[in-house]
Amino acid sequence: MVDKVSLEGMVFYGYHGVKPEEKALGQRFVVDIEAEADLSRAGASDNIEDTVNYSRMFRIAREIMEGPSHNLLESLAQAIASRILSELGPNAVLVRIRKPSAPVPGAIAAAKVELYRERQSR
Repeated sequence: MVDKVSLEGMVFYGYHGVKPEEKALGQRFVVDIEAEADLSRAGASDNIEDTVNYSRMFRIAREIMEGPSHNLLESLAQAIASRILSELGPNAVLVRIRKPSAPVPGAIAAAKVELYRERQSR
């Protein structure tokens, strides 16, 4: 079992997508993040400096999702994962982004990208 700090069901409004109408009108995106880290020190110390701060994780996701337009969900997920790994220092991060109103010619619950990245050894 791996220790994780997670945020689920964050909803953001952004102007991402390949189609011009997606960039002009925008739409809702739902984001989940799981950061893997050894949380034993935080459990013993009760100190926020010893964990992956989920408030900072939320701010990173919001800045990217509500920021400049990306064409692909993959690009958004990569940007979130990279910043969390570099700024918050977990061992790995899983980012899921769902697009409930994806422009496809049929009924779907959402289009989704799931990206898992590990911190590079230094």
